[in-house]
Amino acid sequence: MDRLSVKARIHGRVQGVWYRRWVERTASGLGINGWVRNRLDGSVEALFIGESSSIDEMITACHDGPPAARVDAIDTFPDHSISPARFDVKPTV
Repeated sequence: MDRLSVKARIHGRVQGVWYRRWVERTASGLGINGWVRNRLDGSVEALFIGESSSIDEMITACHDGPPAARVDAIDTFPDHSISPARFDVKPTV
């Protein structure tokens, strides 16, 4: 099993549109651990840890997001965080 840890910054209209809860449900459904949170700059940041195929599927899904969202860009970065036991929504930073 090829596991990855990836941080993503999602830019666009992604706050106030249930994006974080959508990410939480979608990631949990794909067996991905990690977290998601709003950033003060209006973006959403997420940590995805799981099988590489699930991470790829999650990043692809994040380009659409929930119906009210508009995603302009997603930046991804390799990460080396320790995997949390589940997927959480964290406070804004």
